[in-house]
Amino acid sequence: MNKASLFSAAVLAGLSLIAASCNNTQQNTTGENKAPEATAAQGAIVYFNLDTILNDYDMANDLRSVVETKVNSINQEVTRRRNKIEKDIKAFSDKLNKGLLTQSVAQTQNQKLVEQQQSFETYAGQKQQEILEEQQVMMNQIADAINNYITEFNADGKYAMIIATQGDILSTPVVAADPALDITDILLEGLNAAYVKEKNSQK
Repeated sequence: MNKASLFSAAVLAGLSLIAASCNNTQQNTTGENKAPEATAAQGAIVYFNLDTILNDYDMANDLRSVVETKVNSINQEVTRRRNKIEKDIKAFSDKLNKGLLTQSVAQTQNQKLVEQQQSFETYAGQKQQEILEEQQVMMNQIADAINNYITEFNADGKYAMIIATQGDILSTPVVAADPALDITDILLEGLNAAYVKEKNSQK
């Protein structure tokens, strides 16, 4: 499973299958940011390709860019500190091998390096946890936005169920389906329109 699949699987874990009562026939007539109608019939079980949504959903791309910037900054700082410790250890080892340090000084410097190494390992572990938390929050935000939009999208109960699938591995739970039941493009258009509207409202 590649990185994209792992990402989509994590978001999929935050999505619920959206089931709607076929008895609810109230129609949304506002028309504002409304996606085009699907070809699937009333009461159908439809699906969307989650990988496609994640690749082309503007909100997902924006959040991913922000998190990647943070992760790169963290990794650069971790690498800088690691290189500094490695440089100090090498310098100490060179002096020790050349007999340039007394036993007392060598012991003091060695202890200092041990403490620096332990401090670095603690720091690196904390930063790794920070990265995981940033990524998890991002995935939760995306899953929540998709869930909320799909709930509103199917508020009239047109579809009996909406199922999320992953596209670049064996589709789960849909292995084969009529393309007419694929509402990926409709959802994507609506999600992006809603995201643009939200961003504009914050200006």
